[in-house]
Amino acid sequence: MFKEGKIQRVAGPVVIGKNMSGALMYELVKVGESELIGEIIRVEGETATIQVYEETTGIRPGEKIVRTGKPLSVELGPGILGQIYDGIQRPLPKIMDLTGDFIERGVTVPSLDRNREWRFIPVQMDGSKVRSGDVLGTVEETSLIKHKILVPPNISGIVEDMVSEGDYKVEDQICIISGPAGKVPARLMHTWPVRSPRPFKRKVPSDTPLVTGQRIIDFLFPIAKGGTAAIPGGFGTGKTVMQQQLAQWADADIIVYVGCGERGNEMAEVLERFPKLKDPR
Repeated sequence: MFKEGKIQRVAGPVVIGKNMSGALMYELVKVGESELIGEIIRVEGETATIQVYEETTGIRPGEKIVRTGKPLSVELGPGILGQIYDGIQRPLPKIMDLTGDFIERGVTVPSLDRNREWRFIPVQMDGSKVRSGDVLGTVEETSLIKHKILVPPNISGIVEDMVSEGDYKVEDQICIISGPAGKVPARLMHTWPVRSPRPFKRKVPSDTPLVTGQRIIDFLFPIAKGGTAAIPGGFGTGKTVMQQQLAQWADADIIVYVGCGERGNEMAEVLERFPKLKDPR
């Protein structure tokens, strides 16, 4: 159990905490009586500067700061596709079910549904040697997407106690990997620090065109699969409309829309229209 700190000063979304000796950079903390989610962005002696990711109105000096000893992380596993998350991976539909249309501060909801069961088909067996990135089995997340359950990064060893094909929840253990790190349980999900890049074995060259379905783009400004494109423009010039066109007609199986710095009315329009888009395939 970590020693609680105290709020010393509040300046908008930034909180200065005292009695924070031993705090780590980018450590996840809970600020105030409402336990607002925050992240330590600077440490100086027993003082820590905290970026709070929720509205700080009403919190005051002297309230507690609870350290977690963990970095800000996300949950990776079946159930992400089709969800609507805020910036710290809280599922907004689940929060609405709990609090109504107006989101209360300090609400904590698991990012992945803990009660939903997924059909897991193993591809490894007891005694198999595996290492980071190897496939343990698959889950059919959608009619188009087979979610591969991988050996977590920095883990290798021998598979033990592999489960048979069946329905499992994301927290259920599917096998044990016995290796240098000891006996590590593998599940359908795992957490990953948001500031740590995911490891990769190699990068695949971008040599296949992404057919967008927009002739002006495909002919004059072709985009490669795995590449990057930008649509600059002023207010009302059609950037969001073009994004929706690409989402509907591009030769892609998964569309991830990140509304960073968007106005509220634009996000409301996106959230209303995107779920209704039909994939012509």
